Amino acid sequence: MTANPNAALNDTVLAVRYDDVAEAADRIRDLVVETPLIEAHSLSEAIQGRFFVKAENLQSTGSFKLRGAMNSLASLRPDERTHGVVAYSSGNHAQGVAAAARHFGVNATIIMPADAPTIKKANTIELGAKVVTYDRYSESREDLGHQIQADTGAVLVPPYDFAPTIAGQGTSGIEVTNQLRARGLGLDLAIICCGGGGLAAGSGLALKTAFPESHLWVAEPETHDDTARSLLSGTHVYNDPDARSICDAIVTPTPGVLPLPILLACGAAGRSASDDEVLDAVAFAAKRLKLVVEPGGAIALAVARKYVNEMRGKTVVAYLSGGNIDPEMMETAMGREV
Repeated sequence: MTANPNAALNDTVLAVRYDDVAEAADRIRDLVVETPLIEAHSLSEAIQGRFFVKAENLQSTGSFKLRGAMNSLASLRPDERTHGVVAYSSGNHAQGVAAAARHFGVNATIIMPADAPTIKKANTIELGAKVVTYDRYSESREDLGHQIQADTGAVLVPPYDFAPTIAGQGTSGIEVTNQLRARGLGLDLAIICCGGGGLAAGSGLALKTAFPESHLWVAEPETHDDTARSLLSGTHVYNDPDARSICDAIVTPTPGVLPLPILLACGAAGRSASDDEVLDAVAFAAKRLKLVVEPGGAIALAVARKYVNEMRGKTVVAYLSGGNIDPEMMETAMGREV
């Protein structure tokens, strides 16, 4: 008898299960954009299969983070929203929470690193949130978030270590499932951008439930491959605190406490790419696909282009998780040949 590939996904110790993702999809369907699944024909030809990108950069706030934020705030009782919400983020979760807070009419305080891209700070403020900055290399955003929560009574909405956030991010995986099936296709491999792991865990869970024989790669910068190493060791491994990367959206110290067991249950494997390869992917997305993608949002595409020989004859989906890029970074990328 063949073992059930999804047996681990039904483990009750997981913080999020498929039913949670399905409920989130129903809850936020009218609050987010159904982002397109776009075929990259040159890559389809290169792998002699089918290659698609899931364009989460076209979400209304420029990244998938709106999904988790909307689900998190929609899950709160009216009395829980009374004192507002607080979140910490390098920018994409910040904008998602700010937009969700504005939709539900609650105050939002967002803790952002002082060196976050200018466009992300400006967009967060424009959405009506109060921004508090910190030094990401010497201060703890978690400690600041808990302090503000204690001082104000606001509800903390973490970017990935929060079940409603993970379930919300997983709604993208349900969309991919429906979009592939509408084309009469299955799935062999999903490549998902990974920082704390909320998107990879939520969408990976949805995709592995729909396509049990498929494979999942989490894509990370070479300098921040903590999830890949954690998946190999089965426990949390940390990055060098002095490591740097242009992929600001996904430079976390270690995988989230809640996402890692889900990724392990999904049988995920890690792949990484260099900053130069990421810049090439940003340029490829702009020049070949006519899509604006930020470095952290392009990491899965960078990994796909790096490991193209491992995808022969397969149906592959690579996530473009965000498009909030400063003009200077885009100018740097566009000067590259692809």
